[in-house]
Amino acid sequence: MGLRERKKVQTRNALIDAALDLFLTQGYEATTIDQIAAEVDVSPRTFFRYFASKEEVALSLFADSLEIFLGDLAARPDSEPPYTALSQAMRSMVGALQDVDPADAARFVKARELTESTSALLAGQMRLLMENEKRLVAEVARRQGVGADDLLPQFVVSVFTGIGMICFGSGKQHLDVMAKRLEDVLTLADGSFRPGWDLPPADVSPSGDA
Repeated sequence: MGLRERKKVQTRNALIDAALDLFLTQGYEATTIDQIAAEVDVSPRTFFRYFASKEEVALSLFADSLEIFLGDLAARPDSEPPYTALSQAMRSMVGALQDVDPADAARFVKARELTESTSALLAGQMRLLMENEKRLVAEVARRQGVGADDLLPQFVVSVFTGIGMICFGSGKQHLDVMAKRLEDVLTLADGSFRPGWDLPPADVSPSGDA
């Protein structure tokens, strides 16, 4: 990464830190974009080069994690059953979050705590999740060789979304705790699902093997 790109990352992180601190100390609704920009000693115009709104800066780390997950999923081999690909992509995403420096990890947990205590941000997070689910359904449908309007990819993604909600339900969890909970839930799911449940019937043998 060049000097210019590093400076952009530093400014973006500084804006996120300033926004989170102000949101937590004086309230999300009471905080203005001008105040966030002033904390970083930049103009509001500079703020808008990085974020379109207060909601976007508050949810930026959550949105980033969704993009990491989608990227990891796209990188999984097409030969993997959809649920396996989703599980491995989730493990990769959590692993990537665990590998960040302590400041980034603390920033991520702080953003999740803020979201859970702010109704407007919870609504915004739900919108992001719904948009993400559509992209997941499209990718799972592609792997299954069916249309995105087919019930099977929608069912698979809905099941996996439920698993994610169990794993990441509390914003106060440290990333290591989240990773352990993810493994526990995935292990429980692996022992509960019939082999081939996430594949079209024609792709599953009578014995249940894909």
